[in-house]
Amino acid sequence: MYSNGYIFRYASIIVILAAAFLSAASVLLKPFQERNIEIDNMQGILSAVKIPGVTALNAIPQFNKYIVEEQVIDPKTGDVLNDYTKSPKEDAPAFKIDLKAELYNKAHNKPYKLPIYIAEVNDQKIYVIPMYGQGLWGPIWGNVALNSDFKTVVGVYFDDEEETPGLGGEIKSAHFKDQFVGKTIFDNHGNFTSIKVVKGGIGKLAPDDRIHGVDALSGATLTSNGVNDMFENVLKSYLPYIKKHS
Repeated sequence: MYSNGYIFRYASIIVILAAAFLSAASVLLKPFQERNIEIDNMQGILSAVKIPGVTALNAIPQFNKYIVEEQVIDPKTGDVLNDYTKSPKEDAPAFKIDLKAELYNKAHNKPYKLPIYIAEVNDQKIYVIPMYGQGLWGPIWGNVALNSDFKTVVGVYFDDEEETPGLGGEIKSAHFKDQFVGKTIFDNHGNFTSIKVVKGGIGKLAPDDRIHGVDALSGATLTSNGVNDMFENVLKSYLPYIKKHS
């Protein structure tokens, strides 16, 4: 019969060894986890630009092929603080920016900076703006790709952490994302309109305004509102840059 002291010492040793093993595993796996996140980001950027056939296996070379420039910008002035055009572009300062943290700084009136990616497809420049917002149950994020006129949407990409499958989770679906293609974020007078995600459909908008709107997801009002707010809040931060470079 083992004494209580023996049992306690044995259990303590097992707990310590298990903790040490888990800690070592976490440290060893962290670089792989971070790399997977970076690859997901590359796929999201290339998806917005509508590059076909991008997978986790070829995302890095495709990213380095199609992204010709990355810029870190000052959202207050629209000035470029840093640009990086050499490979590997996944090591660029813009790609390392934590958008969530920068938008947090913005919300708390602290200095912040933003990334923008410039792709070249069929000799045409496309500007990719990353976005981050709040859905019904957690964060939502994505990218919007704008034509060289900084006005017309080439494509979008959305993802989420825990939106309801079949409802809010449909922001990832083609039938939702495809609505954004060809929409514009400025009116004919150069006024910023963003893109409205309209509950009940864009038929509720005036005919001239439908080019700035898409249909909300049925049964997912709060997630649709989150996408709407994400577009407006993030794109507003890029307006000084857009006006300076368009």
